[in-house]
Amino acid sequence: MTTQRTGPAQNADERAMLEGWLDYHRQTLAWKCEGLTDAQLRTASAPPSELSLMGLVRHMAEVERSWFRTVLVGDDAGPLYRSDEDRHGAFRLTGQDTWAEAHAAWQAEIEVARRYAAGFALAELSHGRSRFTDEPFSLRWIYTHMIEEYARHNGHADLIRERIDGVTGG
Repeated sequence: MTTQRTGPAQNADERAMLEGWLDYHRQTLAWKCEGLTDAQLRTASAPPSELSLMGLVRHMAEVERSWFRTVLVGDDAGPLYRSDEDRHGAFRLTGQDTWAEAHAAWQAEIEVARRYAAGFALAELSHGRSRFTDEPFSLRWIYTHMIEEYARHNGHADLIRERIDGVTGG
């Protein structure tokens, strides 16, 4: 599989720009994982940290699920990998965890996110509310937050990938 990264349009409207940047960062994370074995994808960045490329993908599946399902439309489908007792469960990998499963779960959550977001205007408010302020979020805010979340973790992915096999580039 070869991940095709498409840069966002340079002069699109706001929605196309936000969706373009979000998709670009989604593609970047997939690209950083490309060509590695399951064992390499489970490799921790710098023990004792459990941060790994597969863990980042599982985490982003949780993040997509949380913001677009739970917050945007109010569909609490429950977590994929974490629990109330283990909020960092996405990063806790075993030898049984596979890229195929993690990637499929992540892609499924991205598709759900796209479908739900398509039904909202950028200024439209979420059904779910902030646990800190009890205020809803606009879709614009959620898109911006997701871009930030991916950008931050893609920086982690750069360093992890370089540690695994020396591949660099962004």
